[in-house]
Amino acid sequence: MSPERLHKWLARSGVASRRKCEAMIAAGRVAVNGRKARLGQSVDGDVDEIRVDGRRVRTEPERIVVALYKPTGVVSSLRAQGVRRTVRDLVPLPGHLYPAGRLDLESEGLMILTNDGDLALRLTHPRYGHEKEYRVQLDRAPAEAELVAWRRGQADASSAFPPAQIRREASDRTRRWIRVTLREGRKRQIRESARSLGLRVRQLIRIRIGGLSLGRMTPGAWRVLSRSEVQGLRGPVPRPRLAPKEGS
Repeated sequence: MSPERLHKWLARSGVASRRKCEAMIAAGRVAVNGRKARLGQSVDGDVDEIRVDGRRVRTEPERIVVALYKPTGVVSSLRAQGVRRTVRDLVPLPGHLYPAGRLDLESEGLMILTNDGDLALRLTHPRYGHEKEYRVQLDRAPAEAELVAWRRGQADASSAFPPAQIRREASDRTRRWIRVTLREGRKRQIRESARSLGLRVRQLIRIRIGGLSLGRMTPGAWRVLSRSEVQGLRGPVPRPRLAPKEGS
């Protein structure tokens, strides 16, 4: 095997995303051949002994990518919070799977779990431009001027967010349901944007990541993605398409 950067090798081996692997190296948690690793170091996985927190990282595992419908009240990280379940608890597959991105505790919808660090980076880093689409129910029907301000990313004088695509759901007679599409998101961006306009989010569902849609999956359902679906997430962002009904 040709030498490659340590953080890339760790990500490809399913340890974590590239950025998290870099943080592990910087924190002194990674050793190569018995010596503390350094950022930018190159390794040969067939020759070098590489350990994280004292445990040897073996050769690249089978790559697994799972689509999950996260229900409300489930934690998006791998760390348990009291008695709350995590997304990992919902996917009874062996091996180390971690979420590529997050959803708030009170939000629901499509999440990706994987052991492929390169794919996790592609799905979470803004430079890859993967759109994320949400169905959002508000506590009242927003005025058109409010939606214009939201689209521009200027909710009020004291807050500014990246621009977003906003449209009303045509079939909604209450006019409280909207679709929000983001390319670059900040933590709780949708909820905070709504709040700054005097609106409150009643329900928030992520229905699409790139070209992969939630389809007819129900809360708690999961399925392993096909090779073609994974390739679609890796490459140029395709047009949205519906996923099969659901898995379990």
